[in-house]
This record gives sequence, structure tokens and C-alpha cells, in this order.
Amino acid sequence: MNDARAVLWDMDGTLIDSEEFHWESWRQTMANEGLPITREKFLASFGQRNDSILQLWLGPSASAERMEAIANGKERLYRTLIRKHGIAPLPGVADWVSRLSREGWFQVVASSAPSANIKAVLEALNAAEHFQGVVSAEDVRRGKPDPEVFLTAAARVNVEPARCIVVEDAVAGVEAARNAGMRSIGVSRNGKLLAANIVVKSLDQLDPGTFDALVAA
Repeated sequence: MNDARAVLWDMDGTLIDSEEFHWESWRQTMANEGLPITREKFLASFGQRNDSILQLWLGPSASAERMEAIANGKERLYRTLIRKHGIAPLPGVADWVSRLSREGWFQVVASSAPSANIKAVLEALNAAEHFQGVVSAEDVRRGKPDPEVFLTAAARVNVEPARCIVVEDAVAGVEAARNAGMRSIGVSRNGKLLAANIVVKSLDQLDPGTFDALVAA
């Protein structure tokens, strides 16, 4: 029997707080297109796939080519900002990533972000060595709450869904974990209601045996 265990990490809002870099890169990109956006408009779309966001902002007449070009430009700017300014892990993240690695857990980033963004973030965090896989926007056809991203991540490390724990900060992500047959830890920094098995404001609030207990439950 395969007794391997895995933690599947969402990235934005879970490993890192990337909101300001995403806001700045979208703000500049859309201003260059002559379609300035407000902070409120950005926040209403935060966490969605770029194609979904741009369909809303550009309207149904926008071509796939134009949307792809705008999205690619935005993501290049985002990575430039990460590399220029660096980014810190959210509280508790670095300790847990290191601890889980020492304890033999497989770890995979399972995000709707482009693979190049995930690579840039892991490099900025100096954490790539702790992760055995990455599942990005390019690897799946359906976004969260569809379970595809987490099932793909589990398959990458050959771990059964029942022995995977998802760490998420979004309602759709927690729902995707449940749809995948996985337990979850919700990070709710602003009091957002998450239907995860365990919900904390930050990961440094977790008891030392939390991950072991969840996978054994």
C-alpha cells in the first residue's frame, strides 16, 4: 500500500501575499491599454483565471489573441516586480514548508497562476528544493472549484487523494479540495468564511501535529 502523504499548496494568499504586485501589474497593464481599472474592480476579480478576468473587463468582442497578449504582458510585469522587490512568505509558511519536508511529506504547488510566476515566487522564497511538483494554469483546463488542479497535483507525486491535505485561502479552492476527496486547511487572514476542516488566521497558529492528525482522520 502506498503510504505517501502530500501537502498541496495554493500560492497567492496562502504561501505569499501577492495582492499588491498583482494590483500594480494589472493597473499598469490596463492603463497602457487605455482601459484603466479601479482597485475595487481588481479586488472583485482577484484569484480568478486571467481569461475569465479579461472577458469581464474587455467584453465579449475581445479576441482570444488580444486577451492572451494582455495577460502575458501583465504576468511579465508581475514577475519583474517580484524579482525587483522580492517577496516574503506569509507567517508560518517557511517553518511549515521546512518541517513538512523534513518529515517526508511530498509538497506540490497547485495554483491557477502561470508556471513562470510560480517559479519566480519559489526562487524569491528560496524554497524550490522543498517542492516535488508544480501544477499551474497551463496544466489544467478547468479552474477551481473543479478538483482538476488538486487531482493532477496528487497524481504528480503518486499520492492518493485521501492522503493529501490542501492549504487554501479561497472559497473556491476549499470547495475544489472537497470535490477532490481531500481534507483542507483554510487560511483566512480577513475573517472570510471557509468550509475547510481547519481554519486559522495564519499558519503559525497551527498545532505541531495538525497535518499528521488530519491525514489520519
